[in-house]
Amino acid sequence: MSVPAICPVGDDALAVKVGEHAARHALASVLRSSGTWLDVVPGKCEVTVQFDPLELSPAKAQSLLVALMKEYSLSEEIVFPIMTLHMLADEASAPDLPRIAAENGLTPGVFLDRIDASLLSVDMMGFTAGFAYLTGVDARLVSPRLSIPRQRVPAGSVGMITGQLGLYALAGPAGWPIIGRIVEPLFDLSRHDPFTLEAGMRIKLVIER
Repeated sequence: MSVPAICPVGDDALAVKVGEHAARHALASVLRSSGTWLDVVPGKCEVTVQFDPLELSPAKAQSLLVALMKEYSLSEEIVFPIMTLHMLADEASAPDLPRIAAENGLTPGVFLDRIDASLLSVDMMGFTAGFAYLTGVDARLVSPRLSIPRQRVPAGSVGMITGQLGLYALAGPAGWPIIGRIVEPLFDLSRHDPFTLEAGMRIKLVIER
């Protein structure tokens, strides 16, 4: 494969510019499986790898990264299994749903039908621990950020801005309108990996009304 642009990120990380969703997550999977890196983090338009600067110089790390990318073909998409999550959409769980639906000229039921019909993907993780950015939302649905963010929403809250859903694994502040809440725990400290979601996963929301 041709090698994308690589940029240093501080003294112990490198970022590979990969814009296409499937290729980005395929690359992240390949780099994780190599066992070379301390961490591999897919972002919105790149994959960042962290290395131990006591063991690798930045130049050596970049050479290893280039060699890995030349060795593996990313032409085939890595298909993640579909995870089904159930979303509550009652008044307490979805305080902004009636307003957002009305602003789109829809009833809450029709608005939820369009969410229900979407096959979503976790594009990246960020903002707070376990927060998942989901793409694949019906492009006709418009939802701006809140003018005044909430200081706290419950764990499992589902926020929405145009083109994306945001799943809050932990309770905390939120600047996105809240249109539901996930029933299943998105964080469980008793598990080896306490967060349920990771970048690349495909998500099917089943809406409980």
